[in-house]
Amino acid sequence: MRRFAWTLLLLAAAAAAATAVINVERNPVRRHPHASAASSVGLQHIIVKLRPAGAAPGAVPETRARLAALAARTGLVLDGYRTITTDLHVVHVAAGESLSETLARLRADPEVRYAEPDQRRFIHTVPNDPLYAATGSSSGQWYLMPSSAVTPSAVDAQTAWNTTTGAASLVIADIDTGVRFDHPDLLSVGSGGRLLPGYCFITEASVANNTTCPGPDASDPGDWVTQADLTSVPTCNGTQIPNGEPYIPSSWHGTRVAGVLGALTNNDLGIAGITWNPLILPVRAVGVCGGEDSDIMSGVLWAAGISTGLPDGVAAPANPNPARIINLSLGGTGSCPPYWQDVINEVTALGVLIVASAGNESGPIDAPANCTGVAGVVGLRQAGTKVGYSSLGPQAALGAPAGNCVNEVTNASGGPPCLDSIITTTNLGAQGPDANDYTGQYLCDSSTGSYPGCTLANSNQYRTYNLGTSFSAPQVAGIGALMLAVNGKLNSCQLIARLQEGALPFPQSSVGETTQPPMCPNAEPGTLECICTNDGQTCGAGMASASGALSAALRPIAAVALPASVSAGQVLQLSATGSAAATNHTLATFGWTNAGGLNLAIQNASTATASVTAPSCGLATVALTVTDNAGLEDTATVVISPTSVTSTAPASAGQTACSVTPPAVEVAVCPASGSVQAGGTQSFAATLANTSDTSVTWQVNGVDGGNATVGTISSSGVYTAPASVPMGGSVTVTAVSAADDSALGSAQLSVTAPPGSGGGGGGSLDWLTLLGAASALARWRARSGARP
Repeated sequence: MRRFAWTLLLLAAAAAAATAVINVERNPVRRHPHASAASSVGLQHIIVKLRPAGAAPGAVPETRARLAALAARTGLVLDGYRTITTDLHVVHVAAGESLSETLARLRADPEVRYAEPDQRRFIHTVPNDPLYAATGSSSGQWYLMPSSAVTPSAVDAQTAWNTTTGAASLVIADIDTGVRFDHPDLLSVGSGGRLLPGYCFITEASVANNTTCPGPDASDPGDWVTQADLTSVPTCNGTQIPNGEPYIPSSWHGTRVAGVLGALTNNDLGIAGITWNPLILPVRAVGVCGGEDSDIMSGVLWAAGISTGLPDGVAAPANPNPARIINLSLGGTGSCPPYWQDVINEVTALGVLIVASAGNESGPIDAPANCTGVAGVVGLRQAGTKVGYSSLGPQAALGAPAGNCVNEVTNASGGPPCLDSIITTTNLGAQGPDANDYTGQYLCDSSTGSYPGCTLANSNQYRTYNLGTSFSAPQVAGIGALMLAVNGKLNSCQLIARLQEGALPFPQSSVGETTQPPMCPNAEPGTLECICTNDGQTCGAGMASASGALSAALRPIAAVALPASVSAGQVLQLSATGSAAATNHTLATFGWTNAGGLNLAIQNASTATASVTAPSCGLATVALTVTDNAGLEDTATVVISPTSVTSTAPASAGQTACSVTPPAVEVAVCPASGSVQAGGTQSFAATLANTSDTSVTWQVNGVDGGNATVGTISSSGVYTAPASVPMGGSVTVTAVSAADDSALGSAQLSVTAPPGSGGGGGGSLDWLTLLGAASALARWRARSGARP
């Protein structure tokens, strides 16, 4: 009974919170259900990763044959498949049992690495150039203007444009619903615009709205949902049409996102895009009631120039215009699936930056924004606080404006407009395409009629103001494109790091609010505006700033080429010749310094190649600083042990493969071994790497500070042996990092009897000490990467 009561309390609290947000701040209309129950009827779509074929060279089975054999072994009926990557496939299985039973069959097969249901992702919407500037009746494109006391979250693209408006050689891909190529503020490349032809990867005809997909047509026919769709389109399971509405109107989501990324600018028409020159590659993978992961992932791979497949073993045509940046204004609740992580790893290994919206669920960040290597973007109000509907959590990279409209209730009665909407390109068709236009300050549709400042040409048109994290992500993607225009050798990890470096700290109050909102929770569901913490655990590293990110991008890239092998006492050559400056800059100086706790002699410290002698014990840290002709710097560190040398810096600037995981803290104890007589002392020193906190806790046989049985150790590392030889005649001295208690280094010390004492070496059996020693030994062995 107690557990049941607790469950009811949680549900009641969630319901109360949901009610509160409706009354305070507009929660964007959800275009997807909270949960998507997998159907056990019809076809089950399952993503399967096979283990590499173990056949002899030249006899690797064909994919079709391997999948057919898998179906035969598991007793499943294969109705079709698509190859996503060499070993990753989506299979369509006739459902004769529950999905969980089918998954169990597949996961039990020895050739299957994993099998996961093909889930759905959903667009994150809810919802010079005349509309750019603020007027008496409009706040204009406030989110692109310089940050101010009134709008601290504005990304300041306006200042960044003084440096660059983006490179025409760069391609930004938007995986979305497609785009209206005929919008006069977008247009195809052939018509004087920046839209590339793109491709459609939607497999199901009902999701594609019965257009020709898959195929080379990325135009958006509309994604409206009727009552009939709720029963006839399997992917609409869980979708609801608002009471009193005849349908959910088309979102024109891809067209809206494309406008934020790159509306034609300085054309005396409409709005400004955050970039002015890069090409926009529309990839259609989402349609009626969302899109399947397999379609979206194929679109991501294709956009990056990686070969992928279409249904039934047909290869998708090669993408002639691979993207350096991919925007994903979509997602679904839950943790990052392994197949998404596989695809992201493959794409980011090419140096491609993936930016994704955090979600509009007021809870933990959606997938794929929560996947490793993705720049997840939280939605902010104009005040720099988290907008009520935005998801949040420690996986976020940073925050950016999402639009907010606290005055919707008064707006419905003809009151003031929604001043903080995101203005962008759209189409007015409620179902199929109609006149092209822009999102505005008022919500207008056939059921609610016209508000002041809003007119309807006919009942098939509707206008809406624009809100959602879908429009935060393309602002960050556009900033990434500006960064690459000035430093094209930045890889995805460096882009994310410098986006965060250039971000502004979150304000710790909300502008204009008499009653201040609470601090944001750490990945806990929230319903109202909250103040983002500046510890990177709620809304990312800070507020996106185009000018700040551009300053960070202009710094050079420090690169270090390392020797292939190391031995104690070896003279190592560390080369920084692969370092590079930003566009139109040159490298001026190199500097190598000792940044660790060991004494270290560095030869040729002011040249591109330095010489360092590997230590006989402990960890040495060398720092490289490269400076360009404008005085801008970048640094890299090299960690050297008696047997290895490592660095997170690339071997040369432009190296695409990288890791967003920070290096682990390392600890070494010197001397690594020795001998001391009972009652004597031995001094130890600990050196640490990859942390600025060099303090440690000393242990003897796993006991902090030791004890009378095994000996004691001071906070400075001086060990005092016990009066008699301990059990086994030796002890383990361990230094545990204060910054990370899983990081430790150990030394083995023999304790001998003094001459003439008659030997001995028993000592009483101390079970606490024995258990502590076993624990320390287990922790040491578990850290396979630890150095002596």
